[in-house]
Amino acid sequence: MSTDNTKSSRKAQIDALLLKLPGVSARKINALDAYFVSDRMFACISGDGIGLRLPVATATELQFSRDNIAPFQPGGMASSREWVQINRAEVAEYEKDLELFRASLEFAKAGGSR
Repeated sequence: MSTDNTKSSRKAQIDALLLKLPGVSARKINALDAYFVSDRMFACISGDGIGLRLPVATATELQFSRDNIAPFQPGGMASSREWVQINRAEVAEYEKDLELFRASLEFAKAGGSR
């Protein structure tokens, strides 16, 4: 069970990773801590994972090829096929997903059309 301190520490570590990417800003949208580029959301923290927006083909392929990637369902609600969630027990492990975060950022910056 996560405590508020654990959640703030987790968010601070994710902020440190994502806010160093060019043009990225963070803000709350509904109950989610979200990350934006060119005023478009490309990632957000949900539960114990991070949701990412990627081209549908990439998102689908990742769900079948990696056991730590699942459909993104914030609060149990279904989302679009462009969104997946990466689940990692240790926040520091998200460093390994930096290329996916960059791909998501570029996809959002391009207007989500590829």
